[in-house]
Amino acid sequence: MSILDRVESLQAKHAALEAALEDESRRPLPDAVAVADLKRKKLQIKDELNRIVPQ
Repeated sequence: MSILDRVESLQAKHAALEAALEDESRRPLPDAVAVADLKRKKLQIKDELNRIVPQ
C-alpha cells in the first residue's frame, strides 16, 4: 500500500466516523459513551494523518 493509498483510506475512515458521529448526535438521547468513542477514533485517525502528511 502506497502512502497515497494509506492517506485516502484514512480520510475515508475519518469521513465515515464523522457521519456516524453526526448520526449519533442527532438521536433524541445520544449515547455519551458512543459519542466519546467515535471522537477518540476520529482523533486517532487525524493524528495518524498528520504524522504521514504534516501540515
